Amino acid sequence: MSMQISPPGTGLFGPIARPFPGVGRIVVLRGGGVGDLVLALPAVQALAAAYPAARITLLGSALHAALLRDRPSPIDDVAVLPPRDSRAENDLLDRIATQAVDLGVQLHGGGAWSNGFLRRTGARWTVGSRAEGATGLTRTVAFRYYQHEMLRALEVVGLAGATPVTLEPSLTVTAREEAAAERIVGASPGPIVVVHPSATDPRRRWPAGKFAEVIEHCLRADASVFVIGALEDRALLRDILRRVHPREAGRVRCLVGAEMSELCGLLTRATVFVGNDSGPRHLAKALGVPTVGIFWIGNLVNAGPLNRTRDRVLTAWTTCCQVCGSTLTDEGAHRCAHDNSIVASVATSEVCREIDEFLTAAGVVTPLRFESGLPAEVATGEGSR
Repeated sequence: MSMQISPPGTGLFGPIARPFPGVGRIVVLRGGGVGDLVLALPAVQALAAAYPAARITLLGSALHAALLRDRPSPIDDVAVLPPRDSRAENDLLDRIATQAVDLGVQLHGGGAWSNGFLRRTGARWTVGSRAEGATGLTRTVAFRYYQHEMLRALEVVGLAGATPVTLEPSLTVTAREEAAAERIVGASPGPIVVVHPSATDPRRRWPAGKFAEVIEHCLRADASVFVIGALEDRALLRDILRRVHPREAGRVRCLVGAEMSELCGLLTRATVFVGNDSGPRHLAKALGVPTVGIFWIGNLVNAGPLNRTRDRVLTAWTTCCQVCGSTLTDEGAHRCAHDNSIVASVATSEVCREIDEFLTAAGVVTPLRFESGLPAEVATGEGSR
């Protein structure tokens, strides 16, 4: 049964409801990839501040468990979500239900599956987003697809009386990651550019040829370039490296299928991260690394960075599939079968220009800067003083 909210005050993003009494144990439901968890971290931090004596368990993925291992965070432990409707899922819910959960927080979409799952934990009170037809919770906020996921999560925890304490997710670097960085990077000369050309949705991938041009540009700036990807990205990485001039390709280093500590370690040494809207981009940002991201406009609304000092965005305004003409902006429309890039319109020169600004800030002036026709005060960084 749902309750009417009687907020005692207004927070940064709207009403903040009254906190629930006697909360000693909280479960937060947020599955998905690394980026999904990173975007939820400010909301979890708000919960920890609102209920400082409570133990917080994340119901998340194996990737989340790997990311949080040995890392200081407001999350006390992670219970990895088994396959849906499996015996292991029932066992997990039975185990949680015996632990006297006081508050269940649903940060996993509109609730078609997740609201019912959360209620099965036996939590005394539950909060979350609710799309039309989804199971009700104690307190809910209407789910609308086009809302920034980080702000949506903060709005949800506001239903539990949690006021935001930060807007930007951040991760503490661990000793294991520092050691991994030393092994991987060593004494690589010059600035380090980490390139991630993949994305879970193939439509969000910038064309391989353009990534090759960016890599060549960075190599001409005497940067050390690391290209990263999962094991299933090997064909994509090979395609990109084949497009890099043979004289330069041998200078590119690849990190494929890395452990979480290795990936985070490499990112901590990066001068700039370049890539599509993806988990590694969110991870780089949370580790304090400047990012240059290539976004489709819809994903920018849902997951784009909030600042432009350390995070630059190149946006593709594609609204229809270029093969069949199907709409891309109506969340209720059926997804067409085509996987062609919807971010291909982003120009290589725009991406390189943003990279150059970060390299210049790091004390490197790229050889292509004056050839590109940029004013001398921009080329030397004088225009920003």
